[in-house]
Amino acid sequence: MNQFKNRHVLIIGLGKSGIAAAQALQKLGAKVAVQDSKREADIDAQTLDFLKISHVECYFGKSPENPGAFDLYVLSPGVTPELPFIQEAKKAGVEIAGELEIAFRICPGNFVAITGTNGKTTTTTLSGEMFQNAGRKTFVVGNIGIAAISTVLEADEDSWMVTETSSFQLETIQYFKPKISVLLNLTPDHMDRHKTMENYARTKAKVYQNQDEHDYFIVNYDDPLAFDLSKDCKAKVVPFSRLSELEFGAYVKDETIMIRDEQKETTICAAGELKILGTHNLENALAASAMAYFAGIPSQVIAETLRAFAGVEHRMEFCGEKNGVRFVNDSKGTNPDASIKAINATAGDIILIAGGYDKNSDFELFIDAFDRKVRYMMLMGETAEKIKQAAEKKGFENSVILKDMGECVKEAFRLAKQGDTVLLSPACASWDMYASFEHRGEHFKKCVTGLGN
Repeated sequence: MNQFKNRHVLIIGLGKSGIAAAQALQKLGAKVAVQDSKREADIDAQTLDFLKISHVECYFGKSPENPGAFDLYVLSPGVTPELPFIQEAKKAGVEIAGELEIAFRICPGNFVAITGTNGKTTTTTLSGEMFQNAGRKTFVVGNIGIAAISTVLEADEDSWMVTETSSFQLETIQYFKPKISVLLNLTPDHMDRHKTMENYARTKAKVYQNQDEHDYFIVNYDDPLAFDLSKDCKAKVVPFSRLSELEFGAYVKDETIMIRDEQKETTICAAGELKILGTHNLENALAASAMAYFAGIPSQVIAETLRAFAGVEHRMEFCGEKNGVRFVNDSKGTNPDASIKAINATAGDIILIAGGYDKNSDFELFIDAFDRKVRYMMLMGETAEKIKQAAEKKGFENSVILKDMGECVKEAFRLAKQGDTVLLSPACASWDMYASFEHRGEHFKKCVTGLGN
């Protein structure tokens, strides 16, 4: 921990991870400065109070006059390393690292890293419960909303850091080395940042780049693009499959979740006992089970956790029924593939609410997934016209563009008949209209509660 004492560190981005990094590094004796693209007037009062009390040097709405005058830059996940002043600092010899990388260097505990395009939050939450139920000292952190660096000073050598890991976090790792890494799946996402699928896949593969033969890499056997990355992995590769019985790994046999290691085959529980619905959640359960099993957690604990787990907020979350119409909050569906899974997991006819921030996604496969299940689509946000055009190109005419969530919910309810599901699954990020997908999901639930009032 002494590696940061008296080092001049610039924290870039004042979201949750940036503030947590500033607090932790100050405790370790670093000389902390912060930079954010927002002006001071747009920074919340609580953050400003902390910075003032802590005597932190601040650069609001501007970059440092001398970008090379620091020992280390710590980037928040939303900050691209391609910013000109960051590149200038790098050329001047400043070390550039992400918050997750710094958390790893500080933490004496064991990291588990879960990545993939979809299912990260569900799998991370489920895995965290398995570790906790086994009596492990567990911190569930990362892209799930709790910065890893905010907990590392509480961790010890026996702690387990169950970490949801995004591609943005993996961009800036150097020495990050989890005991167990997981790649759930790979479909196009964040093309506005990564530009190509090859770049995106390469970034995701960094989750195992520092692992060795003493570590485990758990990967989806049914996803050719994801599984193909395992050929370059030095860790012990543990495949999981919903479709094939495997000689080694986690799989489904006779509708039962099984795990086979070098010595034996172990029965976990019946797939039908899961409370979380959909084939994608069966894959998440397989990944979490494999992760826990190869971390030494007893199969009985894994099974009991699977049977009890009811899912996570904003991911296929049932949030009420009115006049026989169900309302489901899938605000976590922030890309087309996630929303396709939500549509496939929903029984009966759907009135869909979609649209949001444009990550340069293609929506044609999303429209193809409607398959006569989606009767109407309410659209809002930056991508509304783009999705409407994609729908009309595919022959789906029942879509309407509305100004906000309140109008979408009211119109969806008006069009719904008894037995329908009004599904919020935007297939887009939330940043054009909301601070986060959580904020969007909470607004949806508030609008549902207000129906008929």
